[in-house]
Amino acid sequence: MSDGELVAQRDAPVGGQAVLEGVMMRGVSTWAVAVRKPGESDDELGPIDVQSFPLTSVLRKHRWMRLPVVRGVVALVESLGIGFKALGLSANAQMGADEEEIGKGTWAGTIVVALLFAVGLFFVVPVGLTSLIKDQLHNGFFFWLVEGVVRTAIFLGYLVLLSRMRDLRRVFEYHGAEHKTISCYEAELPLTPENAQRFSRLHPRCGTSFLLIVMIVAIFVFAPIGLPAWWILVMTRILGVPLIAGLSFEIIKFAGRNRSRGWVRALMWPGMKLQLLTTREPDLSQLAVAIASLEAVLANETPAAADELVGVEVVA
Repeated sequence: MSDGELVAQRDAPVGGQAVLEGVMMRGVSTWAVAVRKPGESDDELGPIDVQSFPLTSVLRKHRWMRLPVVRGVVALVESLGIGFKALGLSANAQMGADEEEIGKGTWAGTIVVALLFAVGLFFVVPVGLTSLIKDQLHNGFFFWLVEGVVRTAIFLGYLVLLSRMRDLRRVFEYHGAEHKTISCYEAELPLTPENAQRFSRLHPRCGTSFLLIVMIVAIFVFAPIGLPAWWILVMTRILGVPLIAGLSFEIIKFAGRNRSRGWVRALMWPGMKLQLLTTREPDLSQLAVAIASLEAVLANETPAAADELVGVEVVA
């Protein structure tokens, strides 16, 4: 990497996600969450709580779901479901003995609100703002161009805002720990905090890179629609989300498999740099948590022996 740190030259069918004081890792048939529980004092590290669960992807059950683009939508929906479950487990792990755990209904509501917020902010708002100056743009090309610029600007501004929130700093550190641990495994080195620390906190299959690809792909998907009535514009932006996600999935899948090619690295460079906003350098104790999560997956399967990535193309 340009930062002088190591990066693996191959993909392994392992993905993950940072959660509250921990990391979720998933393989082909298992996913696990490792969380650092609160210590008895602020200066004392608590124990690492690890939970693992079996995973049977619907992609393996239905051949038609493995078609290009379709497989991306299915895999992302599965990943979102696992990710929110992992967040719920990590949140409950931080609760005190006298505190009530967060219920499934609360998390279900959180998922719905989060998805509506994302679609609204990154797809409905840009087309709405651009529609305000629709008459001044005169043709579909300029409308398409301005909307794409507005969407990308909102996305970048959102990431900058998140990166400045102190409450998210430790989540970003665990995000870096997740990337380093996966890279260490992909490089086939022993999983120790010291080994993982040598790797870059940036990863070609990161969800941050994926989201940037989504923003760019959306520009080209919406270009042929032209300038219909405003309500048609809004509906196409909402209904087009699965198609855009599926296409973006195929791009990042290809990039992950061909990361050693110079032109692929050049195309992925902007997304890699964006990860500087959503990751932070972890310490050894955080790397130990990420490793505990991955080891819980490896205890039940051998991802490296799998013939392909199934639902783990995006390292969140």
